[in-house]
Amino acid sequence: MKTPFLKMRKKAFLSCCGSALVVALAYTGAAAAADSVDHASAPTENVTVADRFEKAQPSGIARLPDGRIILSFPESAQWHPGPVLAVWSPGKLTPFPGALAQHDMISPLGMTVDAKGQLWVVDEGVRAGHKVKPQPALLHIDPVAGKIVRSYPFTKPAVSSDSHVNDVRVDLTHGKAGTAFVSDTSEKTHPALIAVDLASGKMRRILEGSVSVRPVPGLVMQVDHELRRYDPNHPVMGQGGVDGLALSADSSRLYWSPLSSRRLYSAPTAELADFHLSEEVLKSAVTDEGEVGIMDGMATAPDGSLYLTDIERHAVVRRAPDGELSIVAQDPRLIAPDSIALDGDSLLLTVGQWSRLPVFNAGKDKQERPYLLMRIAPLQTADKAP
Repeated sequence: MKTPFLKMRKKAFLSCCGSALVVALAYTGAAAAADSVDHASAPTENVTVADRFEKAQPSGIARLPDGRIILSFPESAQWHPGPVLAVWSPGKLTPFPGALAQHDMISPLGMTVDAKGQLWVVDEGVRAGHKVKPQPALLHIDPVAGKIVRSYPFTKPAVSSDSHVNDVRVDLTHGKAGTAFVSDTSEKTHPALIAVDLASGKMRRILEGSVSVRPVPGLVMQVDHELRRYDPNHPVMGQGGVDGLALSADSSRLYWSPLSSRRLYSAPTAELADFHLSEEVLKSAVTDEGEVGIMDGMATAPDGSLYLTDIERHAVVRRAPDGELSIVAQDPRLIAPDSIALDGDSLLLTVGQWSRLPVFNAGKDKQERPYLLMRIAPLQTADKAP
């Protein structure tokens, strides 16, 4: 026979058990519909494949005033069949500025279109497997005439024995015919900017050794889900000093960032183009614009904002004129976003696989073909919040 006292104890026990079960479920998440994740891991929906290339990896990209898209296919790391500079249309590459001109170029890389619609291309001057002295140059190409107008060879002291000329921007507001600024990323430890007076061809190596163009010693970055450390003597990834360049919309400032760094720098073009100013004055003119991420290419929008590639986030970032940063696109297919060009209301983006080359992986080729050209549209800030 159960007494009223025992019935009361049993009811209290069941009530406590029920409360404990609710608390346990709350802590273990057993009743949750889904586990929370990092929302940045989800790709944005504004990234599509514009084209695929089975045999050659595009790097530089530029949009001509008539809408033609120019791609460079450098050969400094590996040989490939086909043109080294070409007009791209979906599924088709047409040698640019023509078939014969391909023999006048060695390994085109970075490029830009100036305010008058002229194309400027940095030629690394070295081809994989060819043991000859590098012949780097800056090429001026007239897209309308369809010819190379002039070649500006890089010679000492504008370049050093370990130079790697990379990207270019042309400022037509300083100098009789304008001034070109070229990044020398350096294969070792001597990065710098190179200023080129386009009228005379005179060149000057500037800011060499300054913190704004140097890699960050010991920098660790994520490459294909691995952490790799910058080492100038035993590189295990694409690395180096000053790489991507951009001009402000009014050409009054030049922006740049070292590849093995997460910081953006700038300086007035009026001072960088003045061959009479001392190195001390030039260094004092540089502004540290803050951290942006590990980037390669940059493009300037008409509103003054900068679009920056972000290798670790597999993303493209917008830097507003006030310095605010926002992600506009993110996708795992953006393995190492390389160069970008504005194409109307969208961005075209080449995707690199440089850190997968055999030279960085004990002789093993880790590249996964095809190589990709991507389009990003629309360009508004990606909102990943649920």
